[in-house]
Amino acid sequence: MEKVIVICGPTASGKTGLSIELAKKIKGEIVSADSMQIYQEMDIGTAKPTQEEKQGITHYVMDLVSPEERYSVADYKKEAKKAIKEIIAKGKIPIVVGGTGLYIDSLIYEIEYPSIEFDENYRRNLEERVKKEGLETLYKEAKETDPLAIQKISQKDEKRILRILEIYHATGKTKTEQEIESRKKPLEYDYQVYGLKWDRELLYQRINKRVDQMLQQGLIEEVKGILKKHDKFPTAMQGLGYKEVVQFLKGDTTEEEMIEKIKMETRRYAKRQMTWFRKNKQTIWLEGQASIEDNISIILNYYKC
Repeated sequence: MEKVIVICGPTASGKTGLSIELAKKIKGEIVSADSMQIYQEMDIGTAKPTQEEKQGITHYVMDLVSPEERYSVADYKKEAKKAIKEIIAKGKIPIVVGGTGLYIDSLIYEIEYPSIEFDENYRRNLEERVKKEGLETLYKEAKETDPLAIQKISQKDEKRILRILEIYHATGKTKTEQEIESRKKPLEYDYQVYGLKWDRELLYQRINKRVDQMLQQGLIEEVKGILKKHDKFPTAMQGLGYKEVVQFLKGDTTEEEMIEKIKMETRRYAKRQMTWFRKNKQTIWLEGQASIEDNISIILNYYKC
């Protein structure tokens, strides 16, 4: 069974730098597992590596769709599997890198997410209810519908709360029921999962610094350009950083409030990511504070076993 390296961890933990240096050393190529980096034009707010930062390493599953399009976990799994096959066919080593737990789990547990024909009217109805009744009401409904799935989701994560309700509405089965059924499929690859962990306060400092850098690099201008060019954003503008800038541009918050909210929500997101990844028992944890060289040595020692 072919080996596939997986590097996961919270936002701003150093996954990109580690994966690129590892790829250079072992003739690897990188498959992104980031639910926002699949969108074109969204570069700064998603911390997408630049051509210079990639250092000649080929990256897959990035810049695939317009911000106007929906992109599902099923779409991701299909594209990621295609990329992994292509990399192996070249005689190179696939390295899956990202912080989107659902994307990573779809691969390492071979979870099949059926293609669901979304009911746009039902989605609009849910969104209207959020405005009128508040997200808390729909969170309670989702909890009653699928109590296991809701355990992994923040009470403020509108996108995933509505997703639970949409899946049940469309299929008559809960998300949890579908995942249990789909996990019966045997694994196609030997996934070796490595996670980057940090002291919480140090990670939060890195997050705050990254947000400041994104704003200096032109995050507000990036969002303005996207808003000018596109009419609808079913998922893209719900991304961290983007929705807060949109609120600022609408005049709903001050610039200072926007910056603090992005930092606060990103810290909360990092906490949720760590909770998610800790549930994957096969993960080998690497110290974020350690040098890239030391962490590569640990990965290679396991890889050769």
